Amino acid sequence: MILIDKTIAFVKEKLDNAEGGHDWFHIERVYKNSILIAKEEDCDIMVVKLGALLHDIADSKFHDGDETIGPKTARAFLESENVFEETINHVINIIENISFKGGNFENKFSSKELEIVQDADRLDAIGAIGIARTFNYGGFKNRALYNPSIAPNLNMSKEEYKNSNSPTLNHFYEKLLLLKDKMNTATGKKIALERHKYMENFLSQFYAEWEGEK
Repeated sequence: MILIDKTIAFVKEKLDNAEGGHDWFHIERVYKNSILIAKEEDCDIMVVKLGALLHDIADSKFHDGDETIGPKTARAFLESENVFEETINHVINIIENISFKGGNFENKFSSKELEIVQDADRLDAIGAIGIARTFNYGGFKNRALYNPSIAPNLNMSKEEYKNSNSPTLNHFYEKLLLLKDKMNTATGKKIALERHKYMENFLSQFYAEWEGEK
Protein backbone atom coordinates (compact mmCIF):
# COMPACT_ATOMS: atom_id res chain seq x y z
CA MET A 1 0.00 0.00 0.00
CA ILE A 2 3.04 2.28 0.17
CA LEU A 3 2.72 3.03 -3.56
CA ILE A 4 -0.98 3.88 -3.20
CA ASP A 5 -0.27 6.16 -0.23
CA LYS A 6 2.44 7.95 -2.21
CA THR A 7 0.12 8.26 -5.21
CA ILE A 8 -2.63 9.76 -3.06
CA ALA A 9 -0.18 12.31 -1.63
CA PHE A 10 1.07 13.15 -5.14
CA VAL A 11 -2.44 13.65 -6.54
CA LYS A 12 -3.55 15.76 -3.57
CA GLU A 13 -0.58 18.06 -4.08
CA LYS A 14 -1.07 18.32 -7.86
CA LEU A 15 -4.79 19.10 -7.57
CA ASP A 16 -4.51 21.42 -4.57
CA ASN A 17 -6.07 24.40 -6.41
CA ALA A 18 -8.15 22.51 -8.98
CA GLU A 19 -11.67 23.48 -10.08
CA GLY A 20 -14.25 22.07 -7.66
CA GLY A 21 -15.60 19.37 -9.96
CA HIS A 22 -12.16 18.02 -10.87
CA ASP A 23 -10.36 18.29 -7.55
CA TRP A 24 -9.02 15.69 -5.12
CA PHE A 25 -12.51 14.93 -3.85
CA HIS A 26 -13.57 13.94 -7.37
CA ILE A 27 -10.58 11.61 -7.52
CA GLU A 28 -11.42 10.19 -4.10
CA ARG A 29 -15.02 9.44 -5.12
CA VAL A 30 -13.88 7.74 -8.34
CA TYR A 31 -11.30 5.77 -6.35
CA LYS A 32 -13.93 4.53 -3.90
CA ASN A 33 -16.41 3.67 -6.65
CA SER A 34 -13.67 1.84 -8.57
CA ILE A 35 -12.90 -0.34 -5.56
CA LEU A 36 -16.62 -1.02 -5.07
CA ILE A 37 -17.09 -2.07 -8.70
CA ALA A 38 -13.85 -4.09 -8.74
CA LYS A 39 -15.16 -6.36 -5.98
CA GLU A 40 -17.49 -7.97 -8.53
CA GLU A 41 -14.95 -8.15 -11.36
CA ASP A 42 -11.89 -10.25 -12.22
CA CYS A 43 -9.23 -7.57 -12.43
CA ASP A 44 -5.80 -6.29 -11.38
CA ILE A 45 -6.78 -4.18 -8.37
CA MET A 46 -3.47 -2.31 -8.30
CA VAL A 47 -3.99 -1.12 -11.89
CA VAL A 48 -7.56 -0.13 -11.01
CA LYS A 49 -6.43 1.89 -7.99
CA LEU A 50 -3.60 3.64 -9.84
CA GLY A 51 -5.82 4.31 -12.85
CA ALA A 52 -8.53 5.82 -10.65
CA LEU A 53 -6.09 7.99 -8.72
CA LEU A 54 -4.24 9.28 -11.79
CA HIS A 55 -7.04 9.45 -14.37
CA ASP A 56 -7.50 13.24 -14.01
CA ILE A 57 -4.02 14.24 -12.88
CA ALA A 58 -3.92 16.91 -15.60
CA ASP A 59 -7.32 17.19 -17.29
CA SER A 60 -6.94 18.63 -20.79
CA LYS A 61 -9.87 21.02 -20.15
CA PHE A 62 -7.59 22.98 -17.85
CA HIS A 63 -4.47 22.75 -20.03
CA ASP A 64 -5.59 24.38 -23.29
CA GLY A 65 -6.93 21.06 -24.58
CA ASP A 66 -3.53 19.34 -24.38
CA GLU A 67 -4.29 15.64 -23.87
CA THR A 68 -0.63 14.64 -23.48
CA ILE A 69 0.08 16.36 -20.15
CA GLY A 70 -1.92 13.90 -18.02
CA PRO A 71 -0.24 10.75 -19.37
CA LYS A 72 3.21 12.38 -19.21
CA THR A 73 2.68 13.51 -15.61
CA ALA A 74 1.41 10.08 -14.56
CA ARG A 75 4.25 8.25 -16.32
CA ALA A 76 6.92 10.45 -14.74
CA PHE A 77 5.50 9.80 -11.28
CA LEU A 78 5.13 6.04 -11.74
CA GLU A 79 8.62 5.73 -13.20
CA SER A 80 10.02 7.64 -10.22
CA GLU A 81 8.41 4.99 -8.01
CA ASN A 82 9.96 2.17 -10.09
CA VAL A 83 6.60 0.71 -11.07
CA PHE A 84 6.71 -2.14 -13.59
CA GLU A 85 6.58 -0.90 -17.19
CA GLU A 86 3.62 -3.17 -17.96
CA THR A 87 1.63 -1.58 -15.14
CA ILE A 88 2.64 1.93 -16.21
CA ASN A 89 1.53 1.29 -19.79
CA HIS A 90 -1.81 -0.06 -18.61
CA VAL A 91 -2.45 2.96 -16.38
CA ILE A 92 -1.50 5.33 -19.21
CA ASN A 93 -3.93 3.55 -21.52
CA ILE A 94 -6.67 4.05 -18.94
CA ILE A 95 -5.91 7.78 -18.72
CA GLU A 96 -5.89 8.16 -22.51
CA ASN A 97 -9.13 6.27 -23.10
CA ILE A 98 -11.35 7.03 -20.10
CA SER A 99 -12.96 10.28 -21.22
CA PHE A 100 -16.36 10.72 -22.90
CA LYS A 101 -15.15 13.05 -25.69
CA GLY A 102 -18.60 13.69 -27.07
CA GLY A 103 -19.63 10.05 -27.11
CA ASN A 104 -18.63 9.62 -30.76
CA PHE A 105 -15.06 8.59 -30.04
CA GLU A 106 -13.95 4.99 -30.48
CA ASN A 107 -11.44 3.79 -27.90
CA LYS A 108 -8.27 2.17 -29.22
CA PHE A 109 -7.70 0.23 -26.01
CA SER A 110 -9.87 -2.00 -23.86
CA SER A 111 -9.42 -3.85 -20.58
CA LYS A 112 -11.52 -4.82 -17.59
CA GLU A 113 -9.55 -2.32 -15.51
CA LEU A 114 -10.40 0.52 -17.91
CA GLU A 115 -14.08 -0.51 -17.83
CA ILE A 116 -14.10 -0.33 -14.03
CA VAL A 117 -12.41 3.07 -13.73
CA GLN A 118 -14.46 4.45 -16.62
CA ASP A 119 -17.70 3.37 -14.93
CA ALA A 120 -16.58 4.92 -11.64
CA ASP A 121 -15.69 8.18 -13.37
CA ARG A 122 -19.01 8.25 -15.23
CA LEU A 123 -20.95 7.60 -12.03
CA ASP A 124 -19.44 10.77 -10.61
CA ALA A 125 -20.82 12.68 -13.61
CA ILE A 126 -24.45 11.73 -12.92
CA GLY A 127 -26.90 11.84 -10.03
CA ALA A 128 -26.84 14.55 -7.36
CA ILE A 129 -23.08 15.00 -7.48
CA GLY A 130 -23.11 15.00 -11.26
CA ILE A 131 -25.67 17.81 -11.26
CA ALA A 132 -23.61 19.81 -8.76
CA ARG A 133 -20.41 19.30 -10.77
CA THR A 134 -22.11 20.28 -14.02
CA PHE A 135 -23.38 23.60 -12.73
CA ASN A 136 -20.11 24.23 -10.89
CA TYR A 137 -18.18 23.86 -14.15
CA GLY A 138 -20.76 25.92 -16.04
CA GLY A 139 -20.24 28.72 -13.54
CA PHE A 140 -16.48 28.32 -13.81
CA LYS A 141 -16.82 28.83 -17.60
CA ASN A 142 -19.42 31.62 -17.17
CA ARG A 143 -22.06 29.73 -19.18
CA ALA A 144 -25.79 30.40 -19.14
CA LEU A 145 -27.86 28.08 -16.96
CA TYR A 146 -30.36 27.47 -19.75
CA ASN A 147 -31.45 29.08 -23.00
CA PRO A 148 -34.58 27.59 -24.61
CA SER A 149 -33.51 28.93 -28.02
CA ILE A 150 -30.26 26.91 -28.04
CA ALA A 151 -30.94 23.23 -28.64
CA PRO A 152 -28.55 20.50 -27.46
CA ASN A 153 -26.16 19.17 -30.12
CA LEU A 154 -26.40 15.39 -30.02
CA ASN A 155 -23.97 14.68 -32.85
CA MET A 156 -20.87 16.59 -31.85
CA SER A 157 -17.43 15.59 -33.00
CA LYS A 158 -14.68 15.29 -30.41
CA GLU A 159 -13.44 18.81 -31.27
CA GLU A 160 -16.94 20.31 -31.14
CA TYR A 161 -17.51 18.72 -27.75
CA LYS A 162 -14.23 20.10 -26.39
CA ASN A 163 -14.95 23.61 -27.66
CA SER A 164 -18.67 23.80 -26.85
CA ASN A 165 -19.93 26.85 -24.94
CA SER A 166 -23.60 25.85 -24.86
CA PRO A 167 -25.78 26.46 -21.76
CA THR A 168 -25.17 24.17 -18.83
CA LEU A 169 -28.53 22.42 -19.09
CA ASN A 170 -27.67 21.25 -22.62
CA HIS A 171 -24.87 19.17 -21.11
CA PHE A 172 -27.47 16.85 -19.59
CA TYR A 173 -28.59 15.85 -23.09
CA GLU A 174 -25.15 15.98 -24.69
CA LYS A 175 -23.55 13.74 -22.06
CA LEU A 176 -25.10 13.04 -18.66
CA LEU A 177 -28.33 11.36 -19.76
CA LEU A 178 -26.38 9.22 -22.23
CA LEU A 179 -24.07 7.66 -19.66
CA LYS A 180 -26.56 5.15 -18.22
CA ASP A 181 -26.47 3.18 -21.47
CA LYS A 182 -22.70 3.40 -21.78
CA MET A 183 -21.81 1.69 -18.50
CA ASN A 184 -19.59 -1.38 -18.76
CA THR A 185 -20.14 -3.40 -15.57
CA ALA A 186 -23.18 -4.85 -13.83
CA THR A 187 -22.47 -2.84 -10.67
CA GLY A 188 -21.96 0.35 -12.67
CA LYS A 189 -25.22 -0.15 -14.56
CA LYS A 190 -27.19 -0.74 -11.35
CA ILE A 191 -25.91 2.42 -9.64
CA ALA A 192 -26.24 4.47 -12.83
CA LEU A 193 -29.93 3.60 -13.20
CA GLU A 194 -30.82 5.15 -9.84
CA ARG A 195 -28.71 8.26 -10.48
CA HIS A 196 -30.22 8.63 -13.96
CA LYS A 197 -33.73 8.71 -12.50
CA TYR A 198 -32.63 11.39 -10.04
CA MET A 199 -31.46 13.58 -12.94
CA GLU A 200 -34.74 13.08 -14.82
CA ASN A 201 -36.66 14.23 -11.73
CA PHE A 202 -34.37 17.24 -11.39
CA LEU A 203 -34.96 18.27 -15.00
CA SER A 204 -38.74 17.98 -14.61
CA GLN A 205 -38.59 20.23 -11.55
CA PHE A 206 -36.21 22.67 -13.31
CA TYR A 207 -38.50 23.15 -16.32
CA ALA A 208 -41.58 23.53 -14.11
CA GLU A 209 -39.86 26.25 -12.10
CA TRP A 210 -38.51 27.91 -15.25
CA GLU A 211 -42.04 28.16 -16.68
CA GLY A 212 -43.50 29.33 -13.38
CA GLU A 213 -45.61 26.21 -12.97
CA LYS A 214 -44.35 25.29 -9.51
